[in-house]
Amino acid sequence: MTTRGTVAVLDVGCFSARLLGVRRGGSLLEPVLSHKTRLRLDRSLDASGRLHGEGIDAIVSAVAMASEIAVRSGIEDVFCLATSSIRDARNADEVVSRVKSATGRHLRFLSGADEARLSYRAARAWFGASAGPLSVLDIGGGTLELAAGHGMRADFARSLPLGAREATRAWRLDTDRPSEDAIEALRTHAVEEVREILGEDEQRLREFGTVGCSKVLRQLAVLAGRKHKGRGRVRELHREDVQRWIPRLAALPPSRRAELPGISRPRARQALAGAVVAEALLTVFGGPAVICPWSTTQGVLLSLMEDPAELERPAVRARAA
Repeated sequence: MTTRGTVAVLDVGCFSARLLGVRRGGSLLEPVLSHKTRLRLDRSLDASGRLHGEGIDAIVSAVAMASEIAVRSGIEDVFCLATSSIRDARNADEVVSRVKSATGRHLRFLSGADEARLSYRAARAWFGASAGPLSVLDIGGGTLELAAGHGMRADFARSLPLGAREATRAWRLDTDRPSEDAIEALRTHAVEEVREILGEDEQRLREFGTVGCSKVLRQLAVLAGRKHKGRGRVRELHREDVQRWIPRLAALPPSRRAELPGISRPRARQALAGAVVAEALLTVFGGPAVICPWSTTQGVLLSLMEDPAELERPAVRARAA
């Protein structure tokens, strides 16, 4: 993953494959390479959790393109990270095999807990030691990652299958008129699951600063329109703001949600479930959450820059850790 002093990550997720490269010893704020290929793997997952052929073809094409760009930039080795949309697919091994055969690149999986640790590391690097103890929340498509700690590395890291895409599917919130009962059932379930996984740490973590580290939370914060006093353009997400928006999102079909500030068209269908899970998190953690623009990708880059061996242990495929 390092060549000529440069570290590079290809993060293959549900909606994009993003290639990001930075110089060792440099700053993540100054990438030397950045490229994104759009994906829509949400349209390629069937009811059984398998990725269809067109989805696999799209992944292979995206990895091949990123590989070509990296090589032209003098970067031979790239850490190829596949997130939960591929990791948790029933035919994940087939996807890995196809990509390896077609591109020579090996997709790597990290457990949910490892992704949580990396999101925490990214948030800590962004806010610095002066921010004090942090609880980091990362709502992905398939899973929800939670991490917390005082220093550069998390001392608490957990994962739950409560990502926005997964929750949309499981609670049938992808209709034009999702039921109020389904929304309330998801909220109740999310609160219960988060409180159970936090256990005795819940009260301790409520005293930490809360950070939101995912596109789901960033888009909701743009929708809410609130900024942190004294932190310039940094946004905050408050529980009461999310509570006000949940019934409004539920009343709109996905096509109309995409017209709202911050809600992208690819993520519009899962915006409601994401908001419900976010509200549950802010209820448990006591919120509000300050939004961090860095997440797992930047955490991987930091590990490659500072401690590559941290990412060399055997990858773990897990739906929750």
